[in-house]
Amino acid sequence: MKDSTKQLKDPKKAMLLSLIPGLGQFYNQQKFKGFLFLGIFIVFVVEMILVGFSAFSGLISLGSIPMEDHSLFLMIEGTLQLIMTVLFIVFYGINILDAKQVAKQWNHGFKVNQTGKAIIHNLLDKGFPYLLTFPAYILMIFTIIFPVLVTVFMAFTNYDFYHIPPASLIDWIGFKNFFSIFFLSSYRATFVSVFSWTLIWTLCASTLAIVLGVFTAVVANQDFIKGKRFFGVIFLLPWAVPAFITIMSFSNMFNDSIGAINAQVIPLLNHLPFVEIGAIAWKTDPFWTKVAIIMIQGWLGFPYIYVMTSGILQSIPGELYEAAKIDGANAFKRFTQITMPMILFVAAPIFVTQYTGNFNNFSMIYLFNQGGPGSVGGGAGSTDILISWIYKLTTGNSPQYSMAAAVTLIISAIVIAVSLIIFKKTNAFNMEDL
Repeated sequence: MKDSTKQLKDPKKAMLLSLIPGLGQFYNQQKFKGFLFLGIFIVFVVEMILVGFSAFSGLISLGSIPMEDHSLFLMIEGTLQLIMTVLFIVFYGINILDAKQVAKQWNHGFKVNQTGKAIIHNLLDKGFPYLLTFPAYILMIFTIIFPVLVTVFMAFTNYDFYHIPPASLIDWIGFKNFFSIFFLSSYRATFVSVFSWTLIWTLCASTLAIVLGVFTAVVANQDFIKGKRFFGVIFLLPWAVPAFITIMSFSNMFNDSIGAINAQVIPLLNHLPFVEIGAIAWKTDPFWTKVAIIMIQGWLGFPYIYVMTSGILQSIPGELYEAAKIDGANAFKRFTQITMPMILFVAAPIFVTQYTGNFNNFSMIYLFNQGGPGSVGGGAGSTDILISWIYKLTTGNSPQYSMAAAVTLIISAIVIAVSLIIFKKTNAFNMEDL
């Protein structure tokens, strides 16, 4: 809507005045916005003088006097100041663009909201979605971005057993931790061993749970199956019991000497014809320990897949199967051409979370045998995955926090990259195709 009282404004002059936030808005005859922007600018400048420069100095130096300077606190304060500064820079840019846009509105004769009441009404009318989500974005910055930044910074320091503040100061060491992981023989061997087992564990345990869940759901949903509710309750039992209790119970059952598997189950199986199985070293042989925890995770994980797949199967129209039968498709053909594509189309994001969840499944690994048996160096046991190795790096008698932070960054990069690739390949969030 054009205003009859057209007033010319120079957009370049408005932008130049906005180098001091608020002045450009005063030039555009928006006093309320001008006072608001100028107030934010003054508060930030005062904050920088009183706290900000000191916080940046502390972040750069991480302290100079042991027992007086606490390097970790300086890093946290500096990170907070960095976030606040970035937010102010964003505001600063918005302030300049706002002055330019409003000056153009004057020149084109459009109505410009000048009073505080008009600006607030306009904000509530056109910017309500932004106002609604703004608190969530601020909360996200300080609950997600802030801890991630501290972890990133920590990965580039020497924060370990010999440098624990305030008794000792932490120093910046650049990419030394990452160099040690990939090129230092002791850490490289440990990382390769733990990382390769992490991949095997993730693929085997997740795939086993998915296959079991889909198989049981497809079978239980066949028309000729009687007592579907009973099967549903039975399949949900592993899910109903807290996971850590289940894992601890299985840990005792797989005990080499007195566990139920070796003491009762295997002797019972040996009564069958042509079956002769000796006691298996479930807790002391790395191979059998890995087999055991993969089986247990498959048992723990399949109920969730079963429930989800059962819901998907209920939504598939029966006419598809009837038409397939008329065309001569057998049961296997109907499963591969109708059932499985529908399951994958709907459940692909959930399957991805199964893989990413098991990639960081600390409780399964640590509660069963504490990452053992044996050791592959660097404090890691033969069944430790990356997340349980990080736990061991940060606990015990010689913690290595910076190395653990570096490994954490590597894990995050892998999980994010794989998830993005799979989401893209499967069109997991392409809701328009539904």
